[in-house]
Amino acid sequence: MSWLGWLLLAGVALAGLSWLRRRFLVVTVSGSSMEPTYHDGDRLLAVRRSAATLRTGQVVVADLLTRPGLAGQSVAASVHQSGHRQVIKRIAAVAGEPVPPGIDAAPTVPPGMLVLLGDNPEGSVDSRHYGYVAAEQVIGVVLRRLR
Repeated sequence: MSWLGWLLLAGVALAGLSWLRRRFLVVTVSGSSMEPTYHDGDRLLAVRRSAATLRTGQVVVADLLTRPGLAGQSVAASVHQSGHRQVIKRIAAVAGEPVPPGIDAAPTVPPGMLVLLGDNPEGSVDSRHYGYVAAEQVIGVVLRRLR
């Protein structure tokens, strides 16, 4: 193959890798908040999805540092204290669904918001601590654990 052919092949490969990076991400679990489903050190494959496709029960990766505060209060301080920037949590409720106990006195989740909970309630900093999370802050939906 000529150098032009190799260059073309390399360009196609780079374009494919770029597409994969925009579509998928690999995250590593840190801590015990998602036990027994996922454990500290597990590597997970997630796919980027739009906020409109999120459903109750999905495990998601969310970025809390970009979250606007509720009632004029920023959650960045609580996120920094717990050492989290990106969190892996399960969607417990989406907009319009009943609010789980311990989150808020409102009857339903507000539009555009989610309730995120860890599978290990005693070992999880989640919506019971920082409230609702904007659906747009979800980076991806976990597809599977990587071996």
